Amino acid sequence: MKTISIMAVFIVLAICTFASAADGEDWLELIGNDALGAWQGECGGWTVGGDAALDPQDVRALVAMPGRGVLISSLSGRAESRNLTSKQSFADQEIHIEFLVPKGSNAGVKFQGLYEIQIADSFGKAQPTASDCGGVYPRAELEPRYHTIDEGVPPPVNACKPAGEWQELDVVFRAPRFDAEGKKIEDARFVKVTLNGRVLHENIGLKWPTGHAWRKEKEVARGPLFLQGDHGPVAYRNLRIKAARE
Repeated sequence: MKTISIMAVFIVLAICTFASAADGEDWLELIGNDALGAWQGECGGWTVGGDAALDPQDVRALVAMPGRGVLISSLSGRAESRNLTSKQSFADQEIHIEFLVPKGSNAGVKFQGLYEIQIADSFGKAQPTASDCGGVYPRAELEPRYHTIDEGVPPPVNACKPAGEWQELDVVFRAPRFDAEGKKIEDARFVKVTLNGRVLHENIGLKWPTGHAWRKEKEVARGPLFLQGDHGPVAYRNLRIKAARE
């Protein structure tokens, strides 16, 4: 009970600290009328639309509706799109994002480009793993072929909606801390992760980056937001981020 109480206090303090630091700050829209303006590079393979839906001819693909405000990858169902990396870098942050995936697809949101919350078509799965929707993705190795090497942090419940429906992900993320010499003195942390109104994670420490980034990438105090789009079709909309005041 004492351990639980201490952890509960830490979570409350972390959320309150973030809220205090961000008080008065506006939410920054990263997908709006200028849908690709917030992202680096050419953003090849992404389509801008007003909405997205399952392809009537292929439930594993998406179709775009006229308009703006929605980013859609790999309309054909093939992994043709590049991943999106934000032009701006962030430390502590809170985000809201809505996503839609077709049957069997998967994607992810990576904080500072390093720590991933998984997006996947996991509807109806009785015992979700960390590779399912809302999971904190495991570490992985590329050789001899891509494979995970730990269990990550699975969601405790399956909060995923059926393929073709818009879903909502809300995350409070605390960046790692470093001393004056650049040595890490505090791990990154998912303070709170909510999927479709269900709290999935609280106070999840991240000793390493997720995926194969844990071996290849250096942890940093600030980094870009990263939207995966090369693993299958996915649509994103209403992406807002509130960065803590430094």
